[in-house]
Amino acid sequence: MTDSSTLFPATISSVHAASATVPPSLELQCPVCRQKLLRSVSLPEPGCVACGYVIYERNGIWHALPPYREASFRRFVQDYEAVRAKEGRGSSSADYYLALPFKDLSGRNAWQWEIRARTFHFLERRLLPEIESDPGRACDVLDVGAGNGWLSYRLALRGHRPVAVDLLDNDTDGLGATRHYFRRLTRPFPRFKAEMDSLPFAAAQFDVVIFNASFHYSVDYQRTLKEALRCLRRGGHLIIADSPFYWRDESGQRMLEEKRASFEREFGFRSDSVQSREYLTPENLRDLASKLALKWNVYKPWHGIGWALRPIKARLMRRREPSKFYLLHARKESLLDACR
Repeated sequence: MTDSSTLFPATISSVHAASATVPPSLELQCPVCRQKLLRSVSLPEPGCVACGYVIYERNGIWHALPPYREASFRRFVQDYEAVRAKEGRGSSSADYYLALPFKDLSGRNAWQWEIRARTFHFLERRLLPEIESDPGRACDVLDVGAGNGWLSYRLALRGHRPVAVDLLDNDTDGLGATRHYFRRLTRPFPRFKAEMDSLPFAAAQFDVVIFNASFHYSVDYQRTLKEALRCLRRGGHLIIADSPFYWRDESGQRMLEEKRASFEREFGFRSDSVQSREYLTPENLRDLASKLALKWNVYKPWHGIGWALRPIKARLMRRREPSKFYLLHARKESLLDACR
C-alpha cells in the first residue's frame, strides 16, 4: 500500500491570481481515486473527500498531477525541456506568442510552425465551421498537450471556452507562457498541469477534445482516447492534429531509432525515459476504431510543394518513408448538438 505522504504534499503554498479562477460550471474529478472533487466557497482549493487529494493552484495554474505521478515523469520533463531550450523555443517577448502559429518571430523553428499554421488554416476552413454550425453557440474545448497555449488562445478569440492541459508549466514553452495571451482576452482560460491519461474533469463536459501535436506522446493510445472520450459529451468531436503518421510500421520504427541516436549524439540522452508511442499507422487507427467504436475522418492539409515532394525524394534516395502530418477527426456517438 502506498504511503499517503508520497501521494499528497504535506504543505501547499499557493499564489492565487485572478486568472486562476475555475468556472463554476466546470466539474472536477480526483486524478487519484476518480471521485468528484468537493468545491465550496469555504475551500480555497478543490479537495477529494474520498482520498484527501487536493488540486492546488500556483501562479494561475491548477496542479492536478499527484506527486507520485510527477516523479514518474520527472526525467521526461527534464529531457524535454532541455531539448526545447536548445532548439530555441519560447521568447521573453509577448509578440512572439501572439504571432503563433502563423509566424515564428525567433526564426529558429520556422518550418515546424509553418506546418502548425497550415494545419490550423485547414481546421478553420473545414472542421471548425462544422463544429460551430449551431449559430451563436460556443464550445467547451479541452486542449490536451496545450504547450504554450497558442491554440487555446486562437479558439478563445473565436468565442469558444478552452481549457488548457499540459505536463509542462514553465514560462517559456509550457502553461506559464499562456500569460502573454491574457491581456488580449476578456476572460483567461483555465490551465491544468495534468497527464492525458488521468484528466481531472468529470465526465461529459466538453464538446471538443483536441490533441495538438501531442497525441504521439501517449504510451497507450487506447487508454488515452478512452479518457478523452469520457470527457466528451455525446456527439462531441475528437481531433488529433500533427502527430507523425507512417503508412508502414517499419518506417516509424526506423524514425524512432534515428531520432534516439540523434538525441544521444546531440544531447547525451536517447529521450526514451517514457515509452511514448511516437507515431501512428493505419493499423493503429483501425484498431482504435474497432475497440472504441470510432469512425475516423482523415484529412490531409496541404503543407506546400516541398513537403509533398518528400516521399518521391525519399524513394529516389532509398531512404525510409518520411512522416506525414494528417488531421484525424471522429465523433462520440451520434447526437448532433455538439455545442451549447
